[in-house]
Order: sequence, then C-alpha cells, then structure tokens
Amino acid sequence: MCTAKQDILGIALLFGMLIPSSAQDRPDGFYKDLFMDSGIMLTSRTDLPSARLAGFSMECFISTPHSYTEKYSFTATDSILQEQLIGGSAIDENGILLYPDGAPRFRAVYVNGGRAGSHGKSLGDKGRNSYRTFVANGGGYVGSCAGAFIASVGTKLPDKEEKLYTSYLGIWPGYATSTGLEKSSTKVDIEPGSPLLNYYQFGGKMTIDSVRHNGGCYANLTYKCPERTEVLARYSTPADKPKRNIVGEPVVWAYKDSPTSGRVVLCGSHPEDICEGPRLELTAAMLKYAMDGYSLPQIKGVLEPGIPRIMKCYTHDNNPEFTRIGDKQYHHFAIDVPEKTDTLTIQLSPLLGYKDFDLYLFANPQQLAFKDKSMFSNITLGSHKQLIINKPKAGKLYVSVFCDTTVDVIQTRYGTQYVGRTDVLNGVPYEINVRLSRHSQKR
Repeated sequence: MCTAKQDILGIALLFGMLIPSSAQDRPDGFYKDLFMDSGIMLTSRTDLPSARLAGFSMECFISTPHSYTEKYSFTATDSILQEQLIGGSAIDENGILLYPDGAPRFRAVYVNGGRAGSHGKSLGDKGRNSYRTFVANGGGYVGSCAGAFIASVGTKLPDKEEKLYTSYLGIWPGYATSTGLEKSSTKVDIEPGSPLLNYYQFGGKMTIDSVRHNGGCYANLTYKCPERTEVLARYSTPADKPKRNIVGEPVVWAYKDSPTSGRVVLCGSHPEDICEGPRLELTAAMLKYAMDGYSLPQIKGVLEPGIPRIMKCYTHDNNPEFTRIGDKQYHHFAIDVPEKTDTLTIQLSPLLGYKDFDLYLFANPQQLAFKDKSMFSNITLGSHKQLIINKPKAGKLYVSVFCDTTVDVIQTRYGTQYVGRTDVLNGVPYEINVRLSRHSQKR
C-alpha cells in the first residue's frame, strides 16, 4: 500500500557536473506559466479563475463545445488545430508544449474534465508523446476528473480486472478507480501536513464543502500503486450515496518520478470553475504545487577554449545538447577557468540567415546565470554578443544564452493562436566560443 511520501531530493547531473544549489529554486526559462487543454472531448473551458488568482500567464486550446446528450459537433478544424498545436507542425515541429530540445515550454499544463479515453485517442501518438516528454523533462501537470483519468495507466474497479488504456498518458503509473458518483458534490478533507497548506489556508478549515463531482475518480492505493504517490486530500461525506464507498479515498494526489521530471497533481472532482473561496484556492494550490516541482536546469555542456560549440540541430535530430534555442528559453553552459587567467572572452554569433533575433549573453561565477541575476551580461539587440572578463576567478564559470524573441498571440474561438515571429518556434541556431589568455609563467 502506498503512503504519502516527500519527493526524493536529488541533483541533476549532466556530463558529470553538479547544478549549483543556489539556482535550484528559480522558475526562469519558460515561455509562459500555464497551458490549458480544453480540447476534443474535454470541457471547452475558456477561463480558469485559479490561474487569475495566482497571477499565472496562460494560453489555451478550446475545441468546439460538445454535449453528452447530443451529437458531437467537432469539425476537421478542431482535429487539425489540436494535432498541430500539441503534436507539432512544419512551423513548430515539437508542438507548443515543448522547446526544440524537448524541454517544457510552459511551467505546467492543466487538462480539463470530459472523456479521457476519447481525448487521448484524439491526441494521437504524437500528441500523447508530447505530454509524456513534457512531464519527463520537468513540466508540471494538473488534471481534474478526465484530466486525472488520462494521466493514469488505466482503471481498476474493486470487483473487476484492471484495464490498461493505450490512449492514456501513464504519467502517473497507477490506476484510477471510478467513484460511480455523478452530478453531485462531496466534502474534501485536506490531508494533515499536505503541501497544499503551504499556499492557502482554505478559510482556516481542513474540510472544503460542496466540491462538484461528476463521474470522477480516486487514486487506487491498494493495487500496484506507485511508491512516490503523495496523498494531498481525501473524500469526505458525499452529497449522494455513490455506487461504492469513497470516504477516505484520495481525491487529490501527486506524483514526481525523479528530480528531473515534473510533478503530476491530480483531482477526481471539479473545484476548477469556482471564482471564490476555498474551492478556488484548492485549484490554485494544485497549480502552484505542480509548478513548484519543476525540473532543475541542466547544463548543455562544458565550453572548451578555442573550440566553437554550434547549436544548430532540430528536434528530429534527437541531439538536445546541440539543439537550437526556443523563445524565452535559457541554454546553460559551464567553463572551467584555470588559475592565472588574465582575460576570458565569450563570443556569441548567429548562423547565416539568423541575425535578426535577440539573443542575450550572461555569465556568473559558481551559480547559473540569469538575466536578473548575473555578474556579467550583454543584452544589446541582435544576435552578435561578446563578454570580456578581466582576471576572472579560477573555478567554475556558468554561461547562459537567452532568446528574447518570441511570438505574438491573438485570441480566437479556438483559444490562443500565434502570429508574428513564428519562425522562432523551430528554434534559433547560434555559435558560442570561448578564448582564454593567461599570465606568462616566465619570471
């Protein structure tokens, strides 16, 4: 049986290098905070009040509304737009959830209620793999009702065999159990010591009343439950008598597979459409907890003096350490500065045809460099940059490249669509080079 456990703390390693601890609590390097999936066979939600409460920037895809009682009215446009946005297209090979190197472009995604299996099928292999890559590489995931079902590997009823679904994402590798309760509500008990209490106090009460419930689920803790499953809240007394006893079962739970993966936060009920009070705060707390589980930044590699590093690969080259940079993304590098270095020069240059992008250059000793926290910076417009550091301290120097060029957005009936500098979506290639000059060893 699973028990609530704290995330295993770790240090991300790449090329045998440690990420400095002082940079581990930074959420920098994302295009925006949240992407909301209101796609095919999901509730066509246009607004998420909890995102506004928390002050999160958000984009969304909204399919044609559907009804459970009437014939579905989805069109070819719904399918094409969803496929191109999530799965990728010619102008955005990796899809909007991911940067060209596979890193998460948003801090988290929120998936609405609806029909989990049908939405999973509509995503196709590419769309489902985009979601899996997003979480595996550090993005947070929040899902309610169908959004919780689809995050699992399948369903398990108490008196039935388990059912595995290839249309599900499996980002929480456990089984969801249907409550059998529809068009009703329940009370929700916040688990003692729940990390949700780090964000809100829910009116000073540990029980939240009247949380809407319609065909949702709970985390099955007795059948093949993943060890790192963390219970955040449990069902209390339901308004109506469900088909099976759900009191005490997890209604909100979380899972984080590794230090470099994102945190998955799932809810079997529907607090997300409320605009005030503890139910609003519950959804906002779930979003914040998912976002606070973001992956630690990873170093692309060590820059060797006199050896240019060319970052020009596309997504399909499957070489993330040498892949182009995306909009509002950082690429982090390191330099081993030897003793008695007189001058260190870092040169950033565009490749042919890509000078019309704004790439910034930063450097910091001992910790990752960000534009609002770096000892050395060059934020002039354009792609050509140079940093000259006189008498740098011996040891590790961290360097970052930041792409400030991004798309413009317009709001349509299908949600957010991109215009303007869409050429940034497949990434911007560049070359970075380091030169050292050292004191003469002669006396």
